[in-house]
Amino acid sequence: MASFDYRIRYGECDQQGIVFNAHYMAFIDDAMDCWLRELDAEFEANAGWEVTVKRSDIVWDSPARSGEVLTLDLAVSRWGNTSFDLNATGRVGDRAVIDSTTTYVVVSHPEFTSVPIPEALREHLSA
Repeated sequence: MASFDYRIRYGECDQQGIVFNAHYMAFIDDAMDCWLRELDAEFEANAGWEVTVKRSDIVWDSPARSGEVLTLDLAVSRWGNTSFDLNATGRVGDRAVIDSTTTYVVVSHPEFTSVPIPEALREHLSA
């Protein structure tokens, strides 16, 4: 499990004064990228694989606003042969904001064909 804080910027909010819904996916993907780079900052070049999004489902519980800090807690909830599900819960303080599940597929770099999940990735995301 990993946790990442993200300060909401003014430009990420819509005319209602809350985070525009499409930005949550970018926040989750950025947090996932940071978690992957803790394993190896240049994993695409060094290991010859990367991950790509296959599907994402996000449930909104309450809005986040400019200046607030969104905490994203990440954990793998399912392992497959070439894919895995990442659960991300987002909160501002104790207030629930989002709950999501994103399916990532491990692909060869740069061919983008699915490959078995590397053991180092499994270990890193399971720690």
